[in-house]
Amino acid sequence: MIKLDLNRLAHSWVFLLLGLAFYVFRKIRQGEISKTPLTNTSKKKGATYSEELYYRIETLKDFDLEKTEPIKIRPFKSKYHLTMSIENTTMSDLVAMDNTYRERITLRKKLLNEQPQDVLACNPKAEPASLEFYEWMITTYLPQRFPTLFTLSSTGLKNQITSSTLPLTPSSASEALSLIGENVDDDFLFLLPSHKPEHEGKYVLEAFITCFPSGFSTPAKLNLKLADIHGPVPGYAQKLEMSMDRFFASLPVGKIVKRHNWSITTHRRLFTFDGNHLTEDEIANGAGKEEVDVEQCVLRCERQTLHRLPRSGALVFAFKTYQYGLKEVRDEGLGEPLCEAIDGLGRGNVPGMMVYKRGVQWGERVKRFLRGED
Repeated sequence: MIKLDLNRLAHSWVFLLLGLAFYVFRKIRQGEISKTPLTNTSKKKGATYSEELYYRIETLKDFDLEKTEPIKIRPFKSKYHLTMSIENTTMSDLVAMDNTYRERITLRKKLLNEQPQDVLACNPKAEPASLEFYEWMITTYLPQRFPTLFTLSSTGLKNQITSSTLPLTPSSASEALSLIGENVDDDFLFLLPSHKPEHEGKYVLEAFITCFPSGFSTPAKLNLKLADIHGPVPGYAQKLEMSMDRFFASLPVGKIVKRHNWSITTHRRLFTFDGNHLTEDEIANGAGKEEVDVEQCVLRCERQTLHRLPRSGALVFAFKTYQYGLKEVRDEGLGEPLCEAIDGLGRGNVPGMMVYKRGVQWGERVKRFLRGED
């Protein structure tokens, strides 16, 4: 009698395990369970990160777009040190919305219509990641985070500000990125591991929707590794390359980090391929001597984030661009701290930043204005 019961019990466990194995196999085929070990639950320094955190979005129930001012970013310090300078945040913090949305979305749509080749690209390798990100944004993030602005239904996601409806299933990965670009005032770049053996562990830019690049051509960065993307940045190879490569390769699903940067630009163009940076060779050839109109100068900051997609394992680097008039900064009583930060561009661990950020052109003129000297 005992033997018979044990046999039945053994058969029951066999059927249970077979059923569980079939279920897991089916979920993997459907993409609901990742086959990449890196995207499974990971532990780093006592913290646990998992795909569950990717769907834990805090709802802003009473969010009022028109009453929400842009975030004020003031990241300048008395000495500029080239470091990662990252801090942990949550997936809820991925997108920031404010009352400049209508104006900037109009500009983004114009750029996508008139010069799509400059602001959008997607290699075949990045198509799964682009579609995965679109699905999450449309069905999870936007309607959960901003229910007063985006409403999800069986027919799509209704943008209450523009009255447009985003389809649940886009016709292509490029359309998915375009729709994101037309409805979210952030720029997104998708990076995947290089397929070349000699570049093992290195990440390559495979897709992007970037309407507001700050003095660089994103299409020219496509297919480049991190080190090559940052090639013009002084000190990157010595100060950051190894740590950035390690960090990108080890970032687990569920963890998202953010950082901020700053510069002064002598114009107010949000979309610009050039004019924001300078090299020693260009100075030798007479560049950087143009007259500065301080009324057109702005403090330009980026709020940057980085996270990993659960299914494709792609990394998503995102940034939102902010511009602040110099008078606004001066009126806040921060004129002198910004002056110190301008001088600090040449005093940190990469003195070449003073040239790279064109401080040699606008620095003295901007400081006089911030100090009320003219």
